[in-house]
Amino acid sequence: MGGIVIIGAGQAGASLAAKLRALGYDGKVTMIGEEPAPPYQRPPLSKGYLLGDMELERLYLRAPAFWEEQGITLKLGAPVTAIDRTAKTVRVNGETISYDQLALTTGSRPRRLPAAVGGDLKGVYTVRTLADVDAMAPEFEAGRKLLIVGGGYIGLEAAAVGAKLGLEVTLIEMAPRILQRVAAPETSDYFRKAHADHGVSILENTGLDRLTGEGRVSGAVLSDGREIAVDFVIVGVGITPLTILAEEAGLEIENGIRTDAFGRTSDPAIWAAGDCASFPHEGGRIRLESVGNAIDQAEIVAENMLGAEKPYAAKPWFWSDQYDVKLQIAGLNTGYDRIVTRGEGASVSFWYYRGDKLLAIDAMNDARAYMIGKRLIEAGKSPDPAVIADPASDLKALLK
Repeated sequence: MGGIVIIGAGQAGASLAAKLRALGYDGKVTMIGEEPAPPYQRPPLSKGYLLGDMELERLYLRAPAFWEEQGITLKLGAPVTAIDRTAKTVRVNGETISYDQLALTTGSRPRRLPAAVGGDLKGVYTVRTLADVDAMAPEFEAGRKLLIVGGGYIGLEAAAVGAKLGLEVTLIEMAPRILQRVAAPETSDYFRKAHADHGVSILENTGLDRLTGEGRVSGAVLSDGREIAVDFVIVGVGITPLTILAEEAGLEIENGIRTDAFGRTSDPAIWAAGDCASFPHEGGRIRLESVGNAIDQAEIVAENMLGAEKPYAAKPWFWSDQYDVKLQIAGLNTGYDRIVTRGEGASVSFWYYRGDKLLAIDAMNDARAYMIGKRLIEAGKSPDPAVIADPASDLKALLK
């Protein structure tokens, strides 16, 4: 018997494997990872690890001995080249591995700049893997010029690290404002000011025409014709789900690997979880790129692989660290038509409403507002916006 094979050794894969053992599954578990490192946290890569505040060992999701103790076989540095659904096997490093059930936790990859605009020049980086960050870390020397392409959270976190380490940082965002795809104008304004206060030059409505240099990047021509000198570049323009194996195996794809409410793909012996999976949500389908989703979805899939038939109900939450700001987000703000502000200055929260319904919250340096907002959203409660906006109101009373 082949037992359970997991392709992908990131947060979702590690959570799924650990949950199988916690549930008492005593069959064979094999987890296959493309990277040589054991399962580790990705979010600190662009925060504490890049800044030098977090040691490598603290990135690991489990102590290395955990996997052996749990009888989980790790195959690392081992890209899977094919899935044979009929034979129920996967091919990796010339070896054929059998499975009874297969889980795809392949995650996602960063979008890169095309070679035609200089994306293949040396000194151009993306932030996704441990190897990515280890490669760029020596570039962070005070006084050097860093260009960041993309004003999402990854780009802003990298900008904060650069500014804290004394670099001259320029960030360009082709949209009218940073964070436009994911946050309200109020949140954009908050972080624009935070970065300006730390000397970062943010250029909105500004795209990249091309990078210049002989072999290695040395400059950039912006969409407005401006030319700037740069020492290195970080590209943060989003990620795409890793679906190639699933596509080649003939599984259904819809903004990721399409699953049902239980995490099952179009092949009943194959499951998917994490960044790579799209699933039913509130009458539609979504794909979530977050640690919380990777853990929660993977653990539900583990239960369902063992017969639970438990639908996954997503409870989205996210976070970002920039300078001395801790941003915590709960819910999904899609379709909001009103922002209610609570607090002011460094500690503030923005509450997203659609009509009378509370959808989401962005809380900056306000863990209490975040925790209460998260509980309200998960309980389906929508307090009167006037109560939220009143600084004298007791938020905790809203939970009763």
